[in-house]
Amino acid sequence: MDWSIFNKENFIIIKYVIFIIITIGLAIVAIKISRKFIEKSVDKFSSVMHLQKSNYTFFKFIVNFIIYSIAAMIIFYAIPELRSIGLTILASAGVLTAIIGFAAQEAFSNIISGIFIFIFKPFLVGDQIKIGNEESGIVEDITLRHTIIKSFENKRIIIPNAKISSEIILNFSIYDSKICNFVEFGISYESDVDKAFAIIKNAAMNHSYFLDNRTEQEKRNGIDSVITRIISLGDFSVNIRAYVWSKNPSEGFIMKTDLYKIVKEQFQKEGIEIPYPHRTIINKS
Repeated sequence: MDWSIFNKENFIIIKYVIFIIITIGLAIVAIKISRKFIEKSVDKFSSVMHLQKSNYTFFKFIVNFIIYSIAAMIIFYAIPELRSIGLTILASAGVLTAIIGFAAQEAFSNIISGIFIFIFKPFLVGDQIKIGNEESGIVEDITLRHTIIKSFENKRIIIPNAKISSEIILNFSIYDSKICNFVEFGISYESDVDKAFAIIKNAAMNHSYFLDNRTEQEKRNGIDSVITRIISLGDFSVNIRAYVWSKNPSEGFIMKTDLYKIVKEQFQKEGIEIPYPHRTIINKS
């Protein structure tokens, strides 16, 4: 057996490798413990202190970054050979900063935008939002780099935070999740408009997701819970819009689709025509 492999230099290298493995292992254990602690804190104090899940999601990434940074500093400080490399890196920090900054400017932009999202809270985890031309969906996670949105088709839309900061954000959940749904129908010029109004109002008010959003003053003044109006006179139809409230956009979408079916069937029973497009042609000889 060749005992030369157990000389002093090789023993030191093995010792450093073991030290690095142990340090990284302790960092991973510390991260797992911190995550469990954060999750328990969320369950225990969220209702009492009115804390948002988004804050803890963001805080989780900050803690991970701090723990890994401390582990890296311990490794560099404890190993003399790496310590000299660290000093060399610090001596050339200006050049490295310029190179890294140029190469990772988009990544830094995403991180800064993620911090702004955390501070100013244009949306939170669990909110229903629409960003620019992207599909609307529920915010599932907010990281330092990107935000994950679950669409209603159960797809995950991953959007970089820098893009979010430059787009218009439509938040359906902020402050008040109630929504006024525009339900529109077209009837023929020969049909009874008042009867059509009554059918639409009755169908909407009897739907399980209908929300009476009137104030007490509006109720005393006799304001209808479902407002219906003629919004235009088209080429072949009288276009009607009903303003129907629901608790949130999801229930509003279901109610809207149900009303299209219910009102159409009731129109057919009551003899109210939903006309096809047509043209009157006059032949002048």
